[in-house]
Amino acid sequence: KVSNTKQCNNTDQDKEYVGFAMLPNQVHRKTVKKGFTFTLMVAGESGLGKSTLINSLFLTDLYKERKVPNAEERINKTVDIVKHTVSIEEKGIKLRLTIIDTPGFGDAVNNTESWKPLEDYIDQQFEQYFRDESGLNRRNIQDNRVHCCLYFISPFGHGLRPLDVECMKALHEKVNIVPILAKADSLTAAEMRRKKMKIREEIKQFGINIYQFPEYDSDEEADFKRQDQILKDSIPFAVIGSNIQVESKGRRVRGRIYPWGMVEVENPVHSDFLLLRNMLVRTHMQDLKDVTRESHYENYRANCIQNMTRMVVLERKRREIYRFQQYPQVKKQTVVKNTIVKTTIVKNTLTFHKESVQRRLLCLESVQ
Repeated sequence: KVSNTKQCNNTDQDKEYVGFAMLPNQVHRKTVKKGFTFTLMVAGESGLGKSTLINSLFLTDLYKERKVPNAEERINKTVDIVKHTVSIEEKGIKLRLTIIDTPGFGDAVNNTESWKPLEDYIDQQFEQYFRDESGLNRRNIQDNRVHCCLYFISPFGHGLRPLDVECMKALHEKVNIVPILAKADSLTAAEMRRKKMKIREEIKQFGINIYQFPEYDSDEEADFKRQDQILKDSIPFAVIGSNIQVESKGRRVRGRIYPWGMVEVENPVHSDFLLLRNMLVRTHMQDLKDVTRESHYENYRANCIQNMTRMVVLERKRREIYRFQQYPQVKKQTVVKNTIVKTTIVKNTLTFHKESVQRRLLCLESVQ
């Protein structure tokens, strides 16, 4: 009897169950099969630990054959754009990670517009995606748009340098900028707090739009809200990078050994490395891609369409002017046609008024 009752209850539930609650599972299976892509740009002067941090973040070695130029070679060296692509798989989830490195940035004696290659590269990826999206075959469009830029700030000095300000202002409307305070192990805890506060004030003072973490709804869990506030207070992320494993209290960890002690990369007390990695990979990777698609790319696309429309209008006007200059008789014929049409309209109007007056007069005579 109990089993029969359960079967009846299940049957009743199935009648009321449509099935669209399974849509998230369908999307999940489809996206897992397709895989994910993410493009990350790193910018900053040499020697701030960009390569080490990237290797530490994704537990890979992207710079096996890198050659560090000496001081003489860096004097006249221009900014290069170096692209590294690696496929990573974790628990059956595939990620195609692309790292855009910018060797030579900020190393020259004259750094005027040294951010231009970075800006041009971002625009080129937008242009390529726009062409593919507007083409006939849109099935296999490859997304190489830059979703995030980690901008490394030197810990030495009193805040942002003029080069930092100009570069971030040139890029902030095109890409999500996440400021990084490099080599955090060179600062004391008090110095780090003051440095972070100074950088946040200067970012606001110069009107630089860095990546804004999404606001959570009021019905979200308290843990999400607390984690979101911690991320906002940690800007810029003070990080330490190391690919060397050292022994600490009987366990192997990635860190650095100094005469005065040891620094652990993944220790929240020593650096914001874990916060940065969780933000980039676990919690905000999809939001970074969404902001790139819905904001930065849409702005570029709207500008392209406006420019194309303006060019079409100008081209049409230019052709009309050229036609009238090359064929004056066309203009005369057009003028004559317009004159004839206007004359005909006037004649028809006069005839109509004349007939109307005559009808009124006849009506008056008949009344009398």
